[in-house]
Amino acid sequence: MRQRIFIISIVAAVALVVSAAAFAGTMTATATVTGTAGISLSLPANPSVSSTLDGTDQTASYSPVLGVVDARGSGAGWNLTIAATDFSDGSGHTLAAGTVTGAAQACHSGSSCTAATSSGISYPLTISGTAAKIFNAAATTGLGKLDVTPTIQVAIPGNAYAGTYTSTVTLAAATGP
Repeated sequence: MRQRIFIISIVAAVALVVSAAAFAGTMTATATVTGTAGISLSLPANPSVSSTLDGTDQTASYSPVLGVVDARGSGAGWNLTIAATDFSDGSGHTLAAGTVTGAAQACHSGSSCTAATSSGISYPLTISGTAAKIFNAAATTGLGKLDVTPTIQVAIPGNAYAGTYTSTVTLAAATGP
């Protein structure tokens, strides 16, 4: 009798397990990802160049690392523009604003990104008071955090006046390639 009760108990336990498995189901998990409203641009500390006059024409350059964040999640593309005043020493002497000779890009350290595909921009690009595109991200590229590093060369003629020259450089990020 004990053996029979034991066997019936085992059969009942197996039946419960089988019936519990019969009630299994699936569920759907949803992840909602929200983008930001626009593109952001962070600028480095003010760059400086130096040169010692020796009577020959010289070129000095600077390469600011521009932090671009496209967290919109739309893949709509973006562009960077530059405009600048001529360098002036405040005494009537000037140097041209410079020339962008190229721009490199990389994912910002510690971030993942979709590399930007830049097109339609020809280097060297003379900087003037009118904003001009220096880099862009085609649609579906340039998502995440990127560092864009343009190389800007400043021509210093051999007959320049010695002094400290300044220029106001305006950089901007805008939507669309």
